Amino acid sequence: MSYGVHEATIGAPVISTLEVESIGKTAEGIEVFIDKSGYDSDGIFLLPRVKWHTDFAGKLESGMFKMMAIGLGKFAGAQQYHAFAYRLGLEQVIRSAGSKVFETGKVLGGLAIQEGPHHETAGLVPLSFSRGLAATIAHEEKLLAEVKSWAARLPVNEIDVLIVDEIGKNISGAGMDTKVINRSVMGEYNPWPNTPKVHRVYARSLTKLSHHSGVGLGMADVVHDRLVNEVDWKPTYINSLTATTPAAVRTPIHFASDRECLMRIAATVGKTDLSQVTFCRIQNTMELIHLAVSENLVPALAPAAGVVSEPFEIQYNSAGDLIDFDQLAQGSGAIHEVVRR
Repeated sequence: MSYGVHEATIGAPVISTLEVESIGKTAEGIEVFIDKSGYDSDGIFLLPRVKWHTDFAGKLESGMFKMMAIGLGKFAGAQQYHAFAYRLGLEQVIRSAGSKVFETGKVLGGLAIQEGPHHETAGLVPLSFSRGLAATIAHEEKLLAEVKSWAARLPVNEIDVLIVDEIGKNISGAGMDTKVINRSVMGEYNPWPNTPKVHRVYARSLTKLSHHSGVGLGMADVVHDRLVNEVDWKPTYINSLTATTPAAVRTPIHFASDRECLMRIAATVGKTDLSQVTFCRIQNTMELIHLAVSENLVPALAPAAGVVSEPFEIQYNSAGDLIDFDQLAQGSGAIHEVVRR
């Protein structure tokens, strides 16, 4: 309801239950489920986002087949598929379970919504399942490859401390996009190639639309006390355990102010001269149009980004906290603001 998706806004009935129908097992022994209301209907038409996934890399990630598997499988399917994914890998499970759903003939097709570099709608592509399984898979692989070629990234090769103002489920399924901060939901540092190396991540708060789910805080090295205090641990644990990613909700080191968090974590990046520590600040991992950087990082930006403000001192309020990120765009606040070209 808080996202504005309800009967009054879309002009159609909304049927939302966790009831599923088992449609058999895959060759790997994965029991496959499908939403009962959809299975009992005349046909299903899907509206998936085609985008990169935060937990793995492959030719098929988030899109039509993931929605046929984990989306239509509801909670029962998610538990089953993530359990098998721990051993087989999520892409194989999505392909196998999605193909099983495809074979029922219940899903007629869909409208693939390609996600752009700043998470805007960049393409609308109708998909008909009349071409057969192999052709449908190949089509989605092509759409994902195109989306990946558009992806926005932090415009430097290495960052000592990355400051993320907000994390949340509405930003990324993992709270923070792992392929932006270069972290694994399993706790691994810098697992993604061709992605800036990030030594430390500082997360400041949860978004309101995360509804207090703290998924992703475990990927940070330090967080603000307020973030920990905002977490509702019940949905956080449910999400984490269903996805088999307990490391993603471990509680990091936390302090009562931005100043203390930054001072404490800056001393852990292997530089005895703290004036040499590089900082980069973003609002969240979904909005990478603007970022603020320490002056010693500016030379590393070209030609990927351009400086759009003069340098100025970091300002803290009386509680030792930074001003909000959106105020930076208005020309006051932290060190440098840059924008991708």
